[in-house]
Amino acid sequence: MPFIQVKVIENVFSDEQKQEMIRNLTDAMVGIEGENMRPVTWCVVEEVRSGSWGIAGNPLSTADVKALAAGVSA
Repeated sequence: MPFIQVKVIENVFSDEQKQEMIRNLTDAMVGIEGENMRPVTWCVVEEVRSGSWGIAGNPLSTADVKALAAGVSA
């Protein structure tokens, strides 16, 4: 059974965006494995606390991610 796990920093994505992720990722997996796998494809979106995620040794916050998405460099 496919299990898709996605981790995002808290408060970056709305509930609607997370639901869209689940639908689209499930569709992608079904596109590879076939429609019969849809009922047994699990997808979990987990939120990680702001500042508890790091890249290159630097903590990343919700504000940092929103600035990146807006095209603002640090």
